[in-house]
Amino acid sequence: MKVIVCGKGGSGKSTLAAMIAIALKNKELRVLLVDADESNFGLHRLMGVPYPVSLLDSLGGKKGFREKMAAPFPRGPGADLFKDGMSIDEIPATCIARTDGIELLVIGKIHHFGEGCACPMGVLSKMILSKLAIKDNEIVVIDTAAGVEHLGRGVDAAGDLILGIVDPTYESFLLARNMREMAAKAGIEIFFVLNKVDEQNKLAMIQNIGSEKIVAVIPQNNLIYMDNLAGKQLRTNLVEIAPICRLIEDMKTKSKGNHI
Repeated sequence: MKVIVCGKGGSGKSTLAAMIAIALKNKELRVLLVDADESNFGLHRLMGVPYPVSLLDSLGGKKGFREKMAAPFPRGPGADLFKDGMSIDEIPATCIARTDGIELLVIGKIHHFGEGCACPMGVLSKMILSKLAIKDNEIVVIDTAAGVEHLGRGVDAAGDLILGIVDPTYESFLLARNMREMAAKAGIEIFFVLNKVDEQNKLAMIQNIGSEKIVAVIPQNNLIYMDNLAGKQLRTNLVEIAPICRLIEDMKTKSKGNHI
C-alpha cells in the first residue's frame, strides 16, 4: 500500500510522515519512507540517518535523467528506467538509508541557484511509484512537496491513500478543500490529520475540515517543536498516531480482500 502525505509548508507534514512510518514499522511492517519533497532536507535528519544518494543523482542528475528519458527505447522514452512490478529490493542500494527497520529513499533535491524547475523530480516520483509492486507486509509512505503541485502532476495517482496534514491556518483550510476536490477527481481516498491543535483552535479546525474526514487530531507538542528547532532526530512517539495506522491497516486488509 502506498500512502501519500501532503499539506502546506510548515504544517508538520514531514514530521508526521516520519512518525507514521515509525508507528507502522512497530507493527512489524516493512516500511519504505520516500522523500519526494525537492526543497526540504529534513527527513533524513528526523530519521537519524545520513543523507543517501538521491535517485535523481544516481541517474546522472537532471541532465542525465533528461537524456535517459529522451533516448529512443523500444517501448517509448524512459520506459526501461524501471521495470514494471519492481520490488523495494530492486531500488539501487546506494539510494537507500536504513534505520531501525525503516528504509529511506530520496527522489531528488534542488541544490543550486538557477538550476531550473523541479519538474524532473515530479516525473521521477510518478515513474518509480507507479512501477513499485508492494507486498502484503510492505507499506510505502511518501512525503510530498508542499502544496498540491504533486496532485497536478499526477504523482498521487500511484497512491492508495492521501493523508492531508492541516495546521491551524486559513491557508491550510483552503488547501484542504482543494486537495479534497482533486483527490475525488483522481478517485483516491483522502483523509485529514489535524496538527498543532489546542483548545483554542480545535473547534474551528474541525468545522472547516468536517469531522467525517478527520482521522486523527495531533496536539501541539513543545518537545517536538524544540527538537525540530534544534535540528535533532525525532524522539517522540504520540498515541494520537494510532488511528492513522488503524485506517491504513483497515484499507490494506480491505484491498487485499477485494483481490482474493
